[in-house]
Amino acid sequence: MSAAVRARVLATGRARALTVGRARVLVAGLAVALVAGLLAGCSTGSDAVATGGNFQFVAPGGQTVIRYDPPASRGTLGTLSGESVTEPGTQIGIGDFPGQVVVLNIWGSWCGPCRAEMDDLQQLHLGTQANGVAMLGIDVRDDRAAAADFIRDRKVTYPSIYDFPGRSLDALHGYPRNTVPSTIVLDREHRVAAVFLTSVRIGQLAPVVSQLAAERVD
Repeated sequence: MSAAVRARVLATGRARALTVGRARVLVAGLAVALVAGLLAGCSTGSDAVATGGNFQFVAPGGQTVIRYDPPASRGTLGTLSGESVTEPGTQIGIGDFPGQVVVLNIWGSWCGPCRAEMDDLQQLHLGTQANGVAMLGIDVRDDRAAAADFIRDRKVTYPSIYDFPGRSLDALHGYPRNTVPSTIVLDREHRVAAVFLTSVRIGQLAPVVSQLAAERVD
């Protein structure tokens, strides 16, 4: 074999080896990318509710009713308390209702839909308190005297927190405090189980509350 032929053979061999090497690198890179993509698809993301962790509200994309199931997926609500509307100086909060389902209703005496739903909430309160269900209002952006009159005039017997700036809602991380009325339902472990970003009627709320009251606590 002449020197020229040997040179061409060697050059061809090197080219083939380089092509194979590049192909192997490309395949390996695609494999890494695929694995990374699968792992990313299985992660909860920074805006998700951490299982067993604290509640973090996530924008619902136009939904007005949000359910959190199964129970293990629910985020726990931290301390939420404030001064009573009708009893100045008296602190009330979810800690006063250990082991109970708690219905939190955000309202104001200035809010027309709040007036419409208050009778239903009072009816639900009377019908479910014997089953371990508590109601707690959060009165926001309101005149205290007007709020107290509102409660008395409608013969509402469950307590409400007076919270003009809505600071108590900081416990609901990321929750849109300007959404009035709205209702948050906690299970017996005070994990957020349902959110209603609109006025709610007893026909919507009662089935949710009954389901949570019947859940077994581990």
